[in-house]
Amino acid sequence: MKKKEYLVFVNKKLATLAIGSVVITPVYADVLSNPQIGVVLDGYYQDGQRNNSEREEGFGLGHTELNMSSNIDDKFYGALTAVLESHGDETELMLEEAFIETLALPYGFNVRAGRFLSDFGYLNNQHMHTDSFVERPIAYRTFLGSHYYDDGVRANIVLPTDLYVKFGVEALSGSKMSSVDDASTVGVYTTTLKLGHDFSESSSWQFGLSYLRNENGKASEFDDHDHIHANEHDHDHSHAAAVTGSNLYGADFVWKWAPNGNYKYSNLTLSAEYMLLDGVVDSKYKDDADAPDNLSAYYVSGVYRWSPSWSAGVRYGEAESYDGHAHGDHMHFIALNDKELDAMVAWDSSHFGTIRAQYTRVDNQSRETDNVFTLQYVMTFGAHGAHAF
Repeated sequence: MKKKEYLVFVNKKLATLAIGSVVITPVYADVLSNPQIGVVLDGYYQDGQRNNSEREEGFGLGHTELNMSSNIDDKFYGALTAVLESHGDETELMLEEAFIETLALPYGFNVRAGRFLSDFGYLNNQHMHTDSFVERPIAYRTFLGSHYYDDGVRANIVLPTDLYVKFGVEALSGSKMSSVDDASTVGVYTTTLKLGHDFSESSSWQFGLSYLRNENGKASEFDDHDHIHANEHDHDHSHAAAVTGSNLYGADFVWKWAPNGNYKYSNLTLSAEYMLLDGVVDSKYKDDADAPDNLSAYYVSGVYRWSPSWSAGVRYGEAESYDGHAHGDHMHFIALNDKELDAMVAWDSSHFGTIRAQYTRVDNQSRETDNVFTLQYVMTFGAHGAHAF
């Protein structure tokens, strides 16, 4: 993949493409008055349920999206994404994104404000229908509530270097990542660094480092005999993090290969992420037996496409968490470790339609091993933006 193509692929915008030190801002007169509207239909049948999952057993509506976007003028771009999900007899309507973004700032600088997907990690800032598997890895479902979106502001800069370098900072409300009742109004701060380049014409890579500071993440108060919220293994759906802490560190690496940079006919993607969470409980619990000091999670995955219509992938991941109970003046903690092995095969009717079959082996030391089979469809129509690297 050529350098110019890589930068466009990684830092794609609907109206702003940062290529080295040059920022190109095309203005589409018809888009200014006619927003791009798209729909993503996500449905499934599942014979079990994964831990900390939003998808229940049986027939269900997954992450179905209605999105609208447009240039507001030559200086700003706006986007809105609403999500429908079914849980039993109830259907939830959630506002996942509603933001404005600058188009004309100099030196590769960009600002986004409103509600948006955080840039932490590799997968989080991507819409879930672009994933190669039915659900996000157990690491994301445990530490980020599957995908972490919030209200706030972000600033990014792309440096004018041959090596792709993007640095970003965010300030967010942190309500979905809070473990206290009296939370700070600005509770989460993140910093991210992305590096990328080509190994050759056929292969390219990206490496990322992320840090999330959660002012309201440390568990500090527990009611006597109450079960803390750290890890919900009762299979109730949740959009918040299953366990929180003061500091979350992340590292990710992605390598993509396609003959001569042409991804249409065949390609291979290998990816991995590691996360470390510390500051999990207040210091007054540190003397209690088995009190967690830090927790870790990771996943590795490989997806191979051997034709425009067929692909297959394997993913393995683990995530540490805990359960806890108050007993008088002391806390009793139970360490948990979820392990998941996923195998999937997908048929693409076109670029806009996918039918996927996935098998997941779920293992947790506090329960018996589960085998979960999912049959899913993801269909899109209307405007459909380019996928991230």
